[in-house]
Amino acid sequence: MVITAAAGAGIGAAVTRRVLEEGAKAVVLSDTHERRVAEAHESLAAEFGADRVRSMTCDVTDEASVNALLDAADEFGGVDIMINNAGLGGEVNILEMTDDQWGKVLDITLTGTFRCVRAAGNKMKANGTKGVIVNNASVIGWRAQEGQAHYAAAKAGVMALTRCSALDLAPLGIRVNAVSPSLAMHPFLAKVTTDELLAELKQREAFGRAAEPWEVANVMVFLASDYASYMTGEVVAVSSQQA
Repeated sequence: MVITAAAGAGIGAAVTRRVLEEGAKAVVLSDTHERRVAEAHESLAAEFGADRVRSMTCDVTDEASVNALLDAADEFGGVDIMINNAGLGGEVNILEMTDDQWGKVLDITLTGTFRCVRAAGNKMKANGTKGVIVNNASVIGWRAQEGQAHYAAAKAGVMALTRCSALDLAPLGIRVNAVSPSLAMHPFLAKVTTDELLAELKQREAFGRAAEPWEVANVMVFLASDYASYMTGEVVAVSSQQA
């Protein structure tokens, strides 16, 4: 199993912990931040066993880096599950948005997911593995929010990528699905978002609060499991805000 954006305290980290709790034999976790990757590796290896946890840095904007991550998984039995969490947001009015701001968000969030789907799909095909790919989308791919044109476009693209790649990979026995969370609270989000905006976003939620990262992770684990064996091309909302 390979998981991107898995260091820190967000959804990727929560997924890594949950799959280990559920008995995953080996997990290769990755992130762009070398120190955080090392800290996550050390902590999880101490808790779940050094033989079950591997790690390396990976920049999803670089094809060679993504391919190296999948090559590393070959050393531990190959990739059977690929969970793509890497993404980048930001808040800027469309009239003030630069090409660089637009391009960076799209490259990490959408094209980075594409690179990972392609690399994982090719590895699974080469190894004859009937595997699973789970992408992280967002309800903002369905609905509008001020200052989020680049991020919304990227996440809507992840949804479309999920549906189309699912059809391409179905003949190989490879399933591709996505989750679509809205507001999942973690320290980094709290750091980069104003209290006023967080309060407004929480009020939109049916339960009047943000999701915990593990609540989103649970759905991703379900999609990666045999319980979802007949699901492919689906985008599952982890929120009441699909429309």
